[in-house]
Amino acid sequence: MKMIRAIVRPERAEAVAEALANAGFPALTKMDVFGRGKQKGIRVDEVYYDELPKTLLMLVVKDEDAERAAEVIVESARTGSIGDGKIFITEVSSAYTIRTGEATL
Repeated sequence: MKMIRAIVRPERAEAVAEALANAGFPALTKMDVFGRGKQKGIRVDEVYYDELPKTLLMLVVKDEDAERAAEVIVESARTGSIGDGKIFITEVSSAYTIRTGEATL
């Protein structure tokens, strides 16, 4: 199993979640976060914004579905501007259902 963490623009988060659900990935976790990429924030006139609002989407998928899920995220999150976000894919070594204590992998 793979965990996908996608950091996207807040205004694109719902479109990404909907696109993932339509592609067969209905379960995800969504969090509002703040951060900056390699551009290190943004300057608007005299105001410098060190950290910008983003949305973090997390989902766990089968190994063979990870690239397809990433493609769905890219297609639905991309605006073509700096700050569109990043996707990180990592291995999930184990998972447990809290209610039952059952290992789910």
